[in-house]
Amino acid sequence: MDIRRSWFVGSAIALALVAACSPTQTDGAPSDVPSPTVPAEVSPQPTPTRPATPTPTPTPTPTPTSPLSGVPQPSPEPVLVVKLDNTRNAQPHAGLHEADVVYIEEVEYGITRLAAVFATTVPNRIGPVRSARITDLDLLAQYGSPAFSFSGVQSKMWPLIASSGLIDISPNKAASAYQRDFSRRAPYNYFLDGPQGLSAAPQASTERDIGFAFDATPPPDGKVGLSARVEWPASSAEFTYDQASRLYRVQLNGSPAEAEEHSRGQRAATVVLQYVEQTPSAFFDKGGGNTPHAETIGAGDAVILRDGLRYDARWSRANEQSGTLFENKQGEPLAFKPGQQWIVLANKERPAVLFPEQSKPRKNKQQDNA
Repeated sequence: MDIRRSWFVGSAIALALVAACSPTQTDGAPSDVPSPTVPAEVSPQPTPTRPATPTPTPTPTPTPTSPLSGVPQPSPEPVLVVKLDNTRNAQPHAGLHEADVVYIEEVEYGITRLAAVFATTVPNRIGPVRSARITDLDLLAQYGSPAFSFSGVQSKMWPLIASSGLIDISPNKAASAYQRDFSRRAPYNYFLDGPQGLSAAPQASTERDIGFAFDATPPPDGKVGLSARVEWPASSAEFTYDQASRLYRVQLNGSPAEAEEHSRGQRAATVVLQYVEQTPSAFFDKGGGNTPHAETIGAGDAVILRDGLRYDARWSRANEQSGTLFENKQGEPLAFKPGQQWIVLANKERPAVLFPEQSKPRKNKQQDNA
């Protein structure tokens, strides 16, 4: 082989070796450009969540209640007051169990009469209706101008009733609202149609706050109070707690107070013994019996019974237009149990008999040794 041929072969071999050692190009990309790096998948950061705004709880609208009895009542109603007989001949009373408030007041010869206040419910038959007395004028003025039902009154009291705020719906003014029940003996057989009587007094005041506070839960610090008995010279009223109904059974003049409408008799949610100063008035009946006047304006002691508990209280009333407040020793309102309220205008000279007995203050050693 000559020199030229040998050089050519050597050059070809060298070129082949260089080609074998060079990097392979792909898709025309330069061999010296690095391949792109694919980043690892990144988890998204959680978006912070705001706490949910709580939906405000709507404030419940208080249920309207009667200011006289504390029971639910959509709107104030006109007030009707009816004077009722309170002897054994009056039993059974008609409509009395529907009254919001019942007052017991002394009249001549130590007997008593009732003043029944209606607003929440006004029965079609109320009675037996009897005559008015001087105590009624002051007592009932706190109700504003209620319709006042009574069978009659002695002549010199008519001008006082006419000048008072009470609206007279006696038979002189609304005869058609009354009727005799001839199955009963007179004068214990005179009855009022309540709604018809109210129709004769379109301007009668609607019920309003007369100082009563109500709460279904008894106030704290109550003592056991299972019964109370109030006595007058010729009358009595007794209230005995009934555990089943959680009300006080009413006895009048030694017998259960009956209701014409049912066999349960009369029951009181709250019993108030309001001790009042009682003095002779300028009024006498035909037989010469004096009508006592119970002073219901001023202040005095009281005992309140509810839920089998007893509370010592003070009552106060500033003037005729004011209601009567009943407060504890700290001057706070003493809440009545909602329902029918019985208020006994008791002569402060004759304390009620309470069971269990009211504790008497103990004497100190100096008094014991005196």
